[in-house]
Amino acid sequence: MREPAMPGAVPNPLRDVRDRRLPRIAGPSVLVLFGVTGDLARKKLMPAIYDLANRGLLPPGFGLVGFARRDWEHQDFAQVAYEAVREHARTPFREDVWRQLSEGVRFVPGELDDDAAFDRLAETVRELDEQRGTGGNYAFYLSLPPKLFPDVVRQLKRSGLSESDERSWRRVVIEKPFGHDLASAQDLNQIVDDVFPPQSVFRIDHYLGKETVQNILALRFANTLFEPIWNRGYVDHVQITMAEDIGVGGRAGYYDGIGAARDVIQNHLLQLLALIAMEEPTSFGADALRAEKEKVLSAVVLPRDLEGATARGQYAAGWQGGSKVRGYLEEDGIPADSRTETYAAIKLEVDSRRWAGVPFYLRTGKRLGRRVTEVALVFQRAPHLPFTTTETSELGHNALVIRVQPDEGVTLRFGSKVPGTAMEVRDVNMDFAYGASFTEASPEAYERLILDVLIGDPPLFPRQEEVELSWRILDPIIEHWAETGKLDQYRSGTWGPASADELLAREGRVWRRP
Repeated sequence: MREPAMPGAVPNPLRDVRDRRLPRIAGPSVLVLFGVTGDLARKKLMPAIYDLANRGLLPPGFGLVGFARRDWEHQDFAQVAYEAVREHARTPFREDVWRQLSEGVRFVPGELDDDAAFDRLAETVRELDEQRGTGGNYAFYLSLPPKLFPDVVRQLKRSGLSESDERSWRRVVIEKPFGHDLASAQDLNQIVDDVFPPQSVFRIDHYLGKETVQNILALRFANTLFEPIWNRGYVDHVQITMAEDIGVGGRAGYYDGIGAARDVIQNHLLQLLALIAMEEPTSFGADALRAEKEKVLSAVVLPRDLEGATARGQYAAGWQGGSKVRGYLEEDGIPADSRTETYAAIKLEVDSRRWAGVPFYLRTGKRLGRRVTEVALVFQRAPHLPFTTTETSELGHNALVIRVQPDEGVTLRFGSKVPGTAMEVRDVNMDFAYGASFTEASPEAYERLILDVLIGDPPLFPRQEEVELSWRILDPIIEHWAETGKLDQYRSGTWGPASADELLAREGRVWRRP
C-alpha cells in the first residue's frame, strides 16, 4: 500500500527503483558551480537544483556556491538564482522551499587562475560544513569551456579542495565536449585523472538523462515483444536523428570551428547508437552498462568510401516558422569564410553477430524542418505479400520510432486494411505518449544527473573509454572532410543538403520525415 504524500509535496518521479515509496535523496553536500553567469547555469542547472529541493530530494544540509568574475556578494548571487528559478523551474514556486535553499547559497568572486580566490572558496565550503552540516562532501560542476578545465582542476588540487578522506567525498562534473579530437580528449583526461580518481569524475551528457533515452533499455529488455526481432534478421536499417529548427544564436563563439559532428554526433548520437545496439547487460549497474556500450563502440566500422557515406552542409538564408532567417555566414560572430558544418550525416555499421550488414544512419543539423530527436528502427519488408501491387501501393516499411524530444514516446508503424469492401493496405501508427500514459511528469534531464552526482550513482555517465572510442570513430571522418573541403549549402527550413538524401538513395532508402 502506498504511503500518503506529504501536504504540498511535488510528485517525485526520481524515487528509488527498488521501492516505489522510497525517494533517492542526496546526502549532506555542497555543489560548487563554476560558470554561473552562463546560459546553462541560468536556464538548466539552478532551476534543476530548485526542482530537486522542491521534490524533497535535497537535504537541509545542502549548499550551493557560485564562482565567477563578478563583484557580487552572497545576496547578489542568491538574487540571480532566484530569478533563474522563477523563470525556468519546472515545479511550482514555493517560498518555504526557496527560503531553506537560499540559506545555503554563497558566492566567491575571482579569476580561475587566482590562488587567493580558491583559498576563499575553500574557506567558504568549510564554513558551510559548520553552518549547514554538509559533511565535507563537495561536487565541483565545471560549466565552462573545456579549455578552462585544466586551470580549475589544478587550483582544486593546489587549494586542497580535491582531497577527500574516509568520511567525505569530492567529485568533479565535466560538461561535454570532452576534447575536440582523440588526442585532446586523452590530454584532458590525464589532467583530470592526476587530481581525481576515475570513480569521482562525472562526464555529463544530458541526453542520457532524458526519460525516453532510458526507456530504450526498458523497451528492449522488459518486453519479449521486441528483443527477438531486434537484429539483422528483421531490421533493414536504423536512423538516428537530432534536428534543430534554430540557428547558432548566441553560441557563435563556441560553435564555429566545432561544428555539428563534434557538437552532437560524437556524444549524443553515438551514445544513442550504443544503447540501441548493445547486448543485454548482466545488470543495470554502471560497470555492466558501460561494458556493453563499449563493446558496441569498439565494433563500429567506417565505410571504405567516406565520400559516399557522409554528408555535411551549412545552412543558407531561408524561411522558418513564417519568418525570414539569415544564413550561417550572415550570423553575428561568424567569419565570412567559415567552413564549419551546421549539418552532418554519416553511415556506420556495427561489426557484430547481431548487426552485421545493418547500416546505422546518423544525422544532425540546425535550421532544419522542425525540432525533433528520434531513433527509428526500420524493418525489412515482408518476404511475401499475397496482395496485388495496387492493394499495397501506399505500404512502406514497418518501423519502431522512439521519440526522445519534444513529444516523448514511442510509435509503431505497421500496415492495416483500409475500411471498405476493397482490400487496400495502408500504413497506420500506434502511439504511446508519456504525457498521456503517466500522471507524473518526467524530470528534466539535469535534475536526474545532478541528483546522481550527489548520490554517487554513475550509470548514466560515459567514462573515458567511451569518449575515446567515439573520437576514434569520428576523427577519420572529420579528417576526410578537411582534406576534401566539400561543404554543401541547404536552405533554412528544409531537411538538409541534397548530398544527405543521396547518401541513402544510393542504397534505395530515404530519410524519415519526422
